[in-house]
Amino acid sequence: MNRFSGFNFFLGPVKLVCCLLPLITGSVHAAEPDHTVMAQYSAEMAKITAEPRVQAALQYVLSIQEQSRNELIELTEIPAPPFKEEVRAAHFAKMLTEAGIKDVEIDGAGNVIGRRPGKSGSKVVAYAAHLDTVFPEGTDVTVKFDGEKMRAPGIGDNTRGLVTLLEVIAALNSADIETDADLLFIGNVGEEGLGDLRGVKYLFREGAEKIDTFIAVDGGNAERLVYGGVGSHRYRVTFKGPGGHSWGAFGLANPQHALGRAITLFDENAPSVASVGEKTSYNVGRIGGGTSINSIPFEAWMEIDMRSGSQAKLDDIDAVLQSAIQTALQQENDGRLDGPPLTVDIDRVGTRPAAKGDVGSALVQRAMAATTALGVAPSLQISSTDSNLPISKGIPAVTMSRGGKSGDAHSLHEWWQPIDAHLGPQIGILTILAEAGLAD
Repeated sequence: MNRFSGFNFFLGPVKLVCCLLPLITGSVHAAEPDHTVMAQYSAEMAKITAEPRVQAALQYVLSIQEQSRNELIELTEIPAPPFKEEVRAAHFAKMLTEAGIKDVEIDGAGNVIGRRPGKSGSKVVAYAAHLDTVFPEGTDVTVKFDGEKMRAPGIGDNTRGLVTLLEVIAALNSADIETDADLLFIGNVGEEGLGDLRGVKYLFREGAEKIDTFIAVDGGNAERLVYGGVGSHRYRVTFKGPGGHSWGAFGLANPQHALGRAITLFDENAPSVASVGEKTSYNVGRIGGGTSINSIPFEAWMEIDMRSGSQAKLDDIDAVLQSAIQTALQQENDGRLDGPPLTVDIDRVGTRPAAKGDVGSALVQRAMAATTALGVAPSLQISSTDSNLPISKGIPAVTMSRGGKSGDAHSLHEWWQPIDAHLGPQIGILTILAEAGLAD
């Protein structure tokens, strides 16, 4: 048993002294956030951890690690490709019911939502992990063992997050803990790939039931605390023309040539935005089109991802892309010898808003205090997660650890290992109780 897993660790305020070291944020250009936990939140956490019921819940997490491992295998081996999460969603809904959540539903987007009523219900705190993985249909998701490592596509990102939710529910129920606020335990869809946060966008759509606090579970290391959102713009750009024989129709405008020009112009000019100020990235991830080596293609397409923690920077690099596309189109059309001009379709296939977090906000401070209470120095980061959307709307949101160690995410060799796995749900329990209130 390591020094974080002993029951006698949770003894009160003396264990809550903050001794944090400077840590690097997710952006190489951004100013380092202040990692200091304010005195009022340290005191609040000391009071929470001194409660015998809370100590019992934290200890209970340690007793169910074998059960959690079995649940992780069970869920991992149910495929959940992007836009095809229904089978896993139905099974997770069943698991929530078996865990004691009486009010469970699958909403119009496919999100699984389980409500644990609070004493007053005057506030709603959501604790969510995404159901979907990046892997397409037909991927072998059988869990294999490599020593203590469990290997399977999606086992860490983010199937383990769903198991963390189940652990928190089990611990709260075992310790007979009632919160003042209602708790929503959510397995949401649409976080990966071209899902474009559709699950979370549905949760926060106009007219939806209000969620006052959103806590996402997505990420391995216990110290990781995402308080701000890296935004992204994603496009599929398609140049179109008549096409023809490479010899007989030579002189027609060529969509592939226009595509190449656009990529070159974009890559030449994008550094004017990406090389200064807050970190901003760009990537042409996929290209395609054409029918044969001796045919002028009738279309050529590319998919582009651009990211930044600054919405202004994201808009700036987007403008560079749009200019490159139009210039390439004009140049290829001007150089044609025959036939009609090319056209271009520019389809936005993903939008995640950049979102500036507030280190001094109550939720971030409580999450930091919870992490510190367990002997872990929190690392404040910005990233691209389900929390982007609520943060951009001014709703308190963070993304925190699912527990354990993991690696090779988004690959067929992805692995998860139960090292300090208890810390994810324990941090979640303490943060939830600080936000939702421990009922008398």
